[in-house]
Amino acid sequence: MEKEKLKSIICEEIDANKDQVISIGRKILGSPEMGFKELKTSALIKETFERLGLEYKDKLALTGVKAQLRGRICECRVAVMGEMDAVLCPAHEFADTNTGAAHSCGHNAQVAAMLGVAIGLIKSGAMKYLDGDVVFMGVPAEEFVELEYRQKLKDKGDISYLGGKQELIKEGEFDDIDMAMMVHSQANTPEKKIFLRGGSTGFIGKTVSFIGTEAHAGGAPHEGINALNAAMASIMCIHAQRETFKDSDQIRVHPIITKGGDLVNVVPADVRMETYVRGKSIEAVIEASKKVNRAIKGATYAIGAEVEITEIPGYLPLNQNQKLSNLMKKNIKSFMESANIIEGIDMIGSTDVGDLSGLIPVIQPTIGGFDGAAHSKNFKIVNEDMAYIIPSKAMAMTIVDLLWDFANEAKNIKAQYTPLYTKEKYLEMMDQIS
Repeated sequence: MEKEKLKSIICEEIDANKDQVISIGRKILGSPEMGFKELKTSALIKETFERLGLEYKDKLALTGVKAQLRGRICECRVAVMGEMDAVLCPAHEFADTNTGAAHSCGHNAQVAAMLGVAIGLIKSGAMKYLDGDVVFMGVPAEEFVELEYRQKLKDKGDISYLGGKQELIKEGEFDDIDMAMMVHSQANTPEKKIFLRGGSTGFIGKTVSFIGTEAHAGGAPHEGINALNAAMASIMCIHAQRETFKDSDQIRVHPIITKGGDLVNVVPADVRMETYVRGKSIEAVIEASKKVNRAIKGATYAIGAEVEITEIPGYLPLNQNQKLSNLMKKNIKSFMESANIIEGIDMIGSTDVGDLSGLIPVIQPTIGGFDGAAHSKNFKIVNEDMAYIIPSKAMAMTIVDLLWDFANEAKNIKAQYTPLYTKEKYLEMMDQIS
């Protein structure tokens, strides 16, 4: 069997099963769940694994699922990931009416594409020609949200970290993985496009509790200490720091007040805030985080209230592997014009794929087929072939390149990769931040 012929057969099988892949994506779209709560999505992945004859491990980082497809020998092990969680967007067409969760970030397409790879490799019989294993992972809780809820899970000992891949790293589920890949939606991009080698910011998360003194807001406000005023003054003091952030560091701070008080006629004494401090490097994030804390503490002191700041390890900046990106570029050319293959444009936001990229070679290209702003009610899939099917084919073809001929390509990538952290050093750093 020639390598290019095998790729062609895999793509034919994905096309023959495209209705199944798209159906999976639609089902997840219609059943959105927040992070560490993805029970229905996890169940659907397990059902699909069972139909494909794949044994799996489940309840990883609470809801994660992992299955392995073996090659004729194992020279290298490649993971294909799909993130299961949604965001809160109650106005979205497919939002859960009870929770407000919605797949307005496209994670449903990631899971469908991951399972499309599994279908293509299994139905084609490709693994008898490949010298490595492929691991399929449904990963929970990429969106770093609902921090109070996740902190409660941590306090109970259910999790150690608030991000899904962070928790899977700690649990050892990436210990046997040599490299990993996944795709992500590119918002406001309905065309057939792919964006390769883009980085992302890292961040530290914070929960902030402002503590004041209750009093009757109409009859005796002078007897109270207004914690809401402390929170608002803190936000303004954070704003006053923005001109001190260097443009090259890409610092972003965006607080929200999650509790503004208890009753309208009581001076607020319990006010809570969540925020990220994002940046292009961890060093820049830590420096900006100190300024944010100083602003919060100073503003709170001015009001006469008290404040408790809890630092939460966020995500590391994403560094995509050049050689893996080159293989993806070569294979995606079969499905789109070269002008629509765009390299080196950083992604918006942050991702826990960044943490993984500090330990093993990783790629997360972003793909078109999606319109509307990310995390908004207008976000939607407008080209299901681009969102679900083409990524399945491109990732499967890249796996063939990696694991062909005693997995020489994969072994070369692994040999030339220098990790930023060992697993032990990574966990030590995370624990120091928290």
